[in-house]
Formats: sequence, structure tokens, C-alpha cells
Amino acid sequence: MVLKKENLVSKQINENLSTKRLDVVLAETFPEFSRSRLKKWLESDLVSVNGKMISKPSHKVFYPSLLELIVPEENLVLDLAEQIDLNIVEANKEFIVVDKLAGMVVHPGAGNKTGTLLNALLNDYPELKKLPRAGIVHRLDKDTSGLMVIARNEKSFQSLSDQISERSVKRIYQAFVVGKIERSGKIDAPIGRHPKNRQKQAVIHSGRDAVSYYKVLQKFGSYSHLQVSLETGRTHQIRVHMNHIGNPLIGDPLYGRRRRFAKNTHQKLREIIESFPRQALHAAELSFIGPSSDKRVSFESNLPADLEELREKLIDQA
Repeated sequence: MVLKKENLVSKQINENLSTKRLDVVLAETFPEFSRSRLKKWLESDLVSVNGKMISKPSHKVFYPSLLELIVPEENLVLDLAEQIDLNIVEANKEFIVVDKLAGMVVHPGAGNKTGTLLNALLNDYPELKKLPRAGIVHRLDKDTSGLMVIARNEKSFQSLSDQISERSVKRIYQAFVVGKIERSGKIDAPIGRHPKNRQKQAVIHSGRDAVSYYKVLQKFGSYSHLQVSLETGRTHQIRVHMNHIGNPLIGDPLYGRRRRFAKNTHQKLREIIESFPRQALHAAELSFIGPSSDKRVSFESNLPADLEELREKLIDQA
């Protein structure tokens, strides 16, 4: 941990914070930093009130007071930076929007220590190593393509994380599923860890609330092209919910194997579906509130080539 005097950040407290605990005053005065980091710095004697170092969270602060932080130069992410091409949709001082390719893992983990989105981001934006998870505030499955937003500073990370928690980030997907769906609908079914298969999620009574909305975009005989929006963001939510109602995603290797074909699917179409190498899911639209502008920003991504080709083949074979 490197400390430099130029890392000093100072702010006067607001009058309405007078007599409140120091940890509360810190969180209100420095919203650009997470509560966990502020707590850590407080415990490390990096916080002063009117020039006096204080480490007690319950210390009462009175107005007027000057708070000072010495912000350490510390790397929160130690993974390797790698030169990997990314499709950057938008990059500014606050955030980065990337259109992730299918096949790319988001975070390093068991079996995927390198070659991930995080490794690529660290190469192009090395400052991200100072942010939790390199600024990544949500994720897509390895074989789901589409839009993701990455925070580029502490304030943006806090803002976007809060928006994810408050469900104000809007995410709309396009999916191709098994079965002829006649009308739009809502799926309200709790999701939790599968009781027998630790790799899977499932609709279970004890799971966390999960709500998805789907709209029919196109029908191809016994297969359907849907638009799916999320009210919640549970692991594998769309894949689990669509399988739950009997319409698994085409190509889903984890949830769709038992019902990968609709009834009366002819051999040519079976071959097309069998050869599709991933779940047919794409994060097509993303919108959120700009961390500094307080205005909603929106981004769109066209269907990638493999899904567009699948759509055309479904049309031809319907």
C-alpha cells in the first residue's frame, strides 16, 4: 500500500450530519467510495476530523467539521492483463459498455484463469485494477452474447451497483426457444441452487424472488423468437424460467437437453438445432442512469451473426 500526500481528499460536512456517527458521516460525505473501503481506511488511521486522526466509527462529528481521507494507492484486482480484442460500444470517464462475444467468460475462476473479459479490460483500462472486480457490476454467462456495463471509477461503481440492487438497470434480451408461444407473458418463480446438481439453478420454493417478462417477436412453426426483460437478475434466470414453463432455449446444454426439439420436428431442422453450439440468448438492450448526469442512457446491440443465421434457418425450415 503506497501513501502519498497528493492522495489526500478533503470535504466539509453538511450541517444535517451534525452529531451523527463518523462512519455514517463518511458514507454520506464520500459516496464515491464504498462503505467497506471507508471502514477499512477508518480502521487503518487514514481518516481525520479537523486535523485529528480518528479510528472510532462511533465518534460523533459536529458541524462545521472538515473530513480528510488519505486514499491509498492499492490494487484490488491482481489478475493478469491480456491483449484480447473487445467490441467497445461506449467508453467515457464514467463507464465502459462492451458487446461481449459468446464464448468469453466474464471473471477468472476455476478452469478459466485467463482469457476472460476481466483480463481484457485490465489491458485496455489498467486503472480498473483499483476497483472491486475491475469495475464489473453484473455478468453474462459464458455463452450468452451482448451488452454489459463496466464502471470506470469508484463513484460509478457505487452508483451502478446500487442501480443493479434497486432494479433500475433495464436489460432486454432476445431468445430463441423450443415451442410455439402464442402470447406474451410473465414468469414469477423463485430461483435457487438446484438440490441435486450444484452446477444448475432451479425454480424452488426456498429460492430468491425472480421475475421475467417475455414478448413474442416471431414464430417459426414449433419454435419462437422472444424478447425477454428482467425485473430481477438471478443466475441463469432466463434459462431457468424458460425451461420451467416448458420452452427451453435452443442449444442450451445445461437446461435444454431433455426438450431440445419440439414435437414433429423434421430431420433437417433437428440437425440445424443440434449443431447450434450455445444457448440462443443475446443481451440486446441496456439502459441505466449516468452516474454523474442523472440522465438515463441506452444502448442496443444487433443479433450476432450466429443467431441471425439461426433465425434465417428457422424461417426457411418452418
